[in-house]
Amino acid sequence: MIQANFTKTEGKLTAFSLKGHAGYDEFGRDIVCASVTSAVQLTVNAITEVLKVKADVKVLDNLIQLKLPAQCPQEAFSFMEALKLHLEILAEDYEGTIKVKVSEVYHNA
Repeated sequence: MIQANFTKTEGKLTAFSLKGHAGYDEFGRDIVCASVTSAVQLTVNAITEVLKVKADVKVLDNLIQLKLPAQCPQEAFSFMEALKLHLEILAEDYEGTIKVKVSEVYHNA
């Protein structure tokens, strides 16, 4: 199962971490994994290359993480919301392949 964990700060998605495999089909034929990979690549590239946001991106074996900086354009948050929505729809369409979790982080003023 793919674990998609999002962090929400002050009402906005500010980070995500994805790991795991969908297990929908064999390696190289898994349309769920391909869909997730494509959506994540689009999101990361849109934020870092198109919007030029200096996000903290880590890509390891079977893990990708992105954390937005404190100051970034609203469009970056929109891309994060779009990714979450896309993953939630895939999770509904292909039960048991993706789990989407959102954790709220509060800052003490």
